[in-house]
Amino acid sequence: MPLRLIFMGTPDFSVPTLLELVAHGHEIVAVYTRAPKPGGRRGLQLQPTPVEEAARRLGVPVLTPKTLKTEEALAEFRAFDADAAVVVAYGMILPQAILDAPKLGCYNLHASLLPRWRGAAPINRAIMAGDAESGVMVMKMDVGLDTGDVAMAERLAITDTMTAIDLHDRLSRLGADLMVRAMAALARGGLQLKKQSEDGVTYAAKIDKAEARIDWSKPAREVLRHIHGLSPFPGAWAELENARVKILRCELAKGSGAPGEVLDNQLTIACGEGAIRIIELQREGKGRMQAADFLRGVKVEPPMRLA
Repeated sequence: MPLRLIFMGTPDFSVPTLLELVAHGHEIVAVYTRAPKPGGRRGLQLQPTPVEEAARRLGVPVLTPKTLKTEEALAEFRAFDADAAVVVAYGMILPQAILDAPKLGCYNLHASLLPRWRGAAPINRAIMAGDAESGVMVMKMDVGLDTGDVAMAERLAITDTMTAIDLHDRLSRLGADLMVRAMAALARGGLQLKKQSEDGVTYAAKIDKAEARIDWSKPAREVLRHIHGLSPFPGAWAELENARVKILRCELAKGSGAPGEVLDNQLTIACGEGAIRIIELQREGKGRMQAADFLRGVKVEPPMRLA
């Protein structure tokens, strides 16, 4: 049984879920997303969100309200007469009146294993904290911050080779499939909900650019997870010869030395314990590149150090 759905989302992460819901026959009566922001080469052209671009291609009405807390916004939302709303990284708080408007409720796809990593940056925080796994969950929304009852979940191992964008892309596809299955269960009246545990609650605060500087005094694996958790944005960085360099991908390596010390001519860098080898990086004002390409133009060897 297809459902009448309102879809609410903004970034690339949200798009696969929207496309999968349409592909499985659900009627998307409206898409809510954030308003276009200035962008382009000169920052003068308004850039629609990835969700808006996808919705326009599908021929679905798009709304970009600045708030959902007015009577006008509520009346407009109710007028779509939706069975349910699907919310994936929308980026705006839904007031209780909006949550209550669809007949069957509002359902959020969250990129963590709740109650761990409630909040804004669960993918980054899971990697940076050294978590062994992450996942996606569908929950029925309430007014709390990711506190709603959970319906379904899928888990995914986090390896030391994964960057934030790697995990983002895998969870985005996994989440799309999960939400389709959740909406199928909802349509037939078989979606089971379970309250979240009060144990193990953590919060994934937004990434602050001040966190991006690499602390070479930490053990190698912590340095690696810090680098990968911030790749590609905002990008963990260090200074090489007084120039800022973002490190986007690395691997654990053998060797030891003073923190930040260059150990060889292959970009092996000493940490507080052990070492990492840089695989991909980006010089200030330049594009990203492989370490081998970087070393063709820049000589990096002992006794140099990354500050």
